Amino acid sequence: MPDCKSTAQNLSEWFATEQGGYVLAREQAYFDRTVADIFGFNALQLGLPEHDFLRGSRMPLRFSAGNQVGNDVRLICAELPFESASLDLVVMPHVLEFSEHPHHILREVERVLMPEGSLIITGFNPRSLWGLHRTLGRRKGYPWCGQFIALPRLKDWLALLGFEVVGGRFAAYAPPVHQSKWLERFAFMERAGDRWWAVSGGVYCLHAVKRVHGMRLIKPQWNEGLVSRLMPAAPKLNNRITHCEGTAQQSWAIRNQPKVGRN
Repeated sequence: MPDCKSTAQNLSEWFATEQGGYVLAREQAYFDRTVADIFGFNALQLGLPEHDFLRGSRMPLRFSAGNQVGNDVRLICAELPFESASLDLVVMPHVLEFSEHPHHILREVERVLMPEGSLIITGFNPRSLWGLHRTLGRRKGYPWCGQFIALPRLKDWLALLGFEVVGGRFAAYAPPVHQSKWLERFAFMERAGDRWWAVSGGVYCLHAVKRVHGMRLIKPQWNEGLVSRLMPAAPKLNNRITHCEGTAQQSWAIRNQPKVGRN
């Protein structure tokens, strides 16, 4: 990977700058809004543990894990310390572009997520002014030393693992200037971005759901004798009355049928 040791020492340090704070505010707003509508019991945040991107979640158990050095989540190079199909939500703020093993991370996340579990990813968009700045610049310091992943490529990775993209958005349409006064002058680009150049935001936020194909409901095999014994009294009585009425009608019809005389 490129050298990330100059300028900002990690992504959290960059988020503390005016330029990084501009991006962080927009991503935090997306996380707060999205996780609030995802229900379950267990949620995990991978990366940037010093920022609480699960603060809007209603899930009772929320975990955070990651390496603060460069946001490279090294602890999952082997395996996440969670059982398979045990988590309802995983959020990954800028993990993949700063990891040497993005495919392995996604495979581990797919393993620990329950069927219909949610995954939320944020990343820097290489097809934007921010991506152009990285291409033309020296790629030193954060976030420019990361490997920006194009959104179509990320969607392909997710599709291969059985994820379905159900939502998302772009943000940070202003150019990557350093001072807040210039960011404020470019505020009109932020307002018009979603309408005029929707795919050119500096960052993207993606919400995907783990789908498990071929699942079907297993119906119980009913025991007719047990069902009849457990049947409420009223239906039993109605069945008995109906049976008696039918028997009485048959007896009456037999007794009153015309007799055929002998010729």
